[in-house]
Amino acid sequence: MASLAQAAVALLLAAGPAAAQPMAKLVPGESRIAFVSKQMGVPVEGVFKRFDAQIAFDPKKPENGSVALQIDTASASIGVAPVDMELPKAVWFDVARFPKASFQSSAIKAMGDGRYEVLGKLSLKGHARELAVPVTIAQAEGKSVASGSFTLRRLEFQVGDGEWRDTAMVADEVQVRFKLTLSDGL
Repeated sequence: MASLAQAAVALLLAAGPAAAQPMAKLVPGESRIAFVSKQMGVPVEGVFKRFDAQIAFDPKKPENGSVALQIDTASASIGVAPVDMELPKAVWFDVARFPKASFQSSAIKAMGDGRYEVLGKLSLKGHARELAVPVTIAQAEGKSVASGSFTLRRLEFQVGDGEWRDTAMVADEVQVRFKLTLSDGL
């Protein structure tokens, strides 16, 4: 019996500090991940319709928290049927080979006044890049809302390959905007 208890304690310690953090649940219908690119200089907004997040976070000890986000790349939509039919293809998101994009935090830093910097790795279309993502957390109607935006370069992830590498047609910079509504735990 003592060895079972010791094994349980060792497992909890191995899980790390994030295991002690409260786990928040994503409220999908109140959450959004959007991307804005410029096509021939005109902003075009799209969304990912399906995604999930596992967030362990205590605002009193943000450094012990963690964020894991998975995005279904086949759910990308600009709202224009012919374009939406192109997005899953190999030139863009290559959904057949890379059905998910992901973000995994490596550190969370408090910046004051409900603002945080979440450091981590974004993996998209077989390429990974380290990012620093500014996040603001606010309370609303008994839920926590984590929101922010950051800019990435699509060509670093080979999104819009081949003839679409021409940044005069589609800009390299893409702004990602998110609002994650969370219940329980924050």
